[in-house]
Amino acid sequence: MASKEKWALILGGSSGLGLATAKKLARHGFNLIICHRDRRSDCDDINLHFQEITMLGVQLKAFNADATNAIKRKELINEIKSFLGEENKLNVLVHSIAKGTLKPMKSEENTTLNHQDFQITLDAMALSLYDWTSEMVNTELFATDTRIISFTSEGNTKTWKNYGAVSVAKVALESLTRNIALEFADQGIKANCIQAGVTETKSFAMIPGSEAIKKNALLRNPNKRLTTPEDVANAVYLLTTDEAKWITGTVIKVDGGESLQ
Repeated sequence: MASKEKWALILGGSSGLGLATAKKLARHGFNLIICHRDRRSDCDDINLHFQEITMLGVQLKAFNADATNAIKRKELINEIKSFLGEENKLNVLVHSIAKGTLKPMKSEENTTLNHQDFQITLDAMALSLYDWTSEMVNTELFATDTRIISFTSEGNTKTWKNYGAVSVAKVALESLTRNIALEFADQGIKANCIQAGVTETKSFAMIPGSEAIKKNALLRNPNKRLTTPEDVANAVYLLTTDEAKWITGTVIKVDGGESLQ
């Protein structure tokens, strides 16, 4: 591989915000490493998206593996280090893992949230960001001006039924992003969190009551449309530019004004 190429690692890059981000970054010359966890039956469609990306003239290495598993994470990092070689480093890390438990706290008909549900969701959607960041720093895989971007939602402050475990994880994710920005600043890392508006993705469709959430978002949004994955991907790209190198430790709303009212 040629040296000084731009490389981005996307955790959860086979659909939704992660895939849209992969396509956007590829259009701007980023080579990609994508970790995703999908069933074999879905891989044909996913591979078509990946082929579309490589047709843009960039390199793409995909791993279909559980990035939240501690043992697998170490294996993946070793493989990534070997794949990049000595000359290449990661310029961008995007955390787009959507692996949460969507259960109510109280119900006469359905299973309710328990401690393990909260732990699984917190580990996958929040703590895994720190796990990956710290291990990538320890293995010296980051470039001197790496950008780390994570995704949150308005569920960080608003309460939605069945969203309790994910809401807890989103709040933790934002806190972790701020602390990463502070404590890894001497490594040249800039870390930010994007709060996307309501966006129609596979993950969003799994939320019980998602149609009602969508209708409410359309009523509140002054631009009278939902956020798209491409809207969010555009903001991710902006955060990777030289002009954004002084933005760190913050939550940036990308919602067309949806959260204003």
